[in-house]
Amino acid sequence: MPSFDVISKVDPQAVENAINVAKKEIVNRYDFHGSKTEVDFNKKELTLLITTENEMRLNTIIDIIIARGSKQGIDPRSYDVSKEHYASGPFIKKDVKLKNGLDKETMKKIAKAIKDTGLKVQAAQMDNIVRVTAKKIDDLQEVIAFLRKSDYGFPLQFDNMKS
Repeated sequence: MPSFDVISKVDPQAVENAINVAKKEIVNRYDFHGSKTEVDFNKKELTLLITTENEMRLNTIIDIIIARGSKQGIDPRSYDVSKEHYASGPFIKKDVKLKNGLDKETMKKIAKAIKDTGLKVQAAQMDNIVRVTAKKIDDLQEVIAFLRKSDYGFPLQFDNMKS
């Protein structure tokens, strides 16, 4: 029976490349000249720690990282910037987590939306993926087209297509 998986993952190497390019841009920018700005990337936990002097620079750094990530093929929705920054002496710090894998609520929304399409497909939730199966590959392709049009707050990829 044909099937595919709906996943949300981020390539850590692409993120690291984007961060390195962003660091070079920050060092060369005139408005950051002489500032004590640091961007640290934890590849295992997929988190960024940004340290700088003020909120304006912090927002600029986040914009640069998202722009450089987009050029590396990283969806801007992958960055979870909802957590507030915090003070640490004369600096402010912000933890930015990268979304890797679907959460339970999003998986439920995706499965419900697939069932509501009326197509003859089944959506099953497993770990942090949604497996979609059907008797016809055409139905699976319609589901993929439907999911590409929708926005769930996560970048979706379609993997493991089997016929």
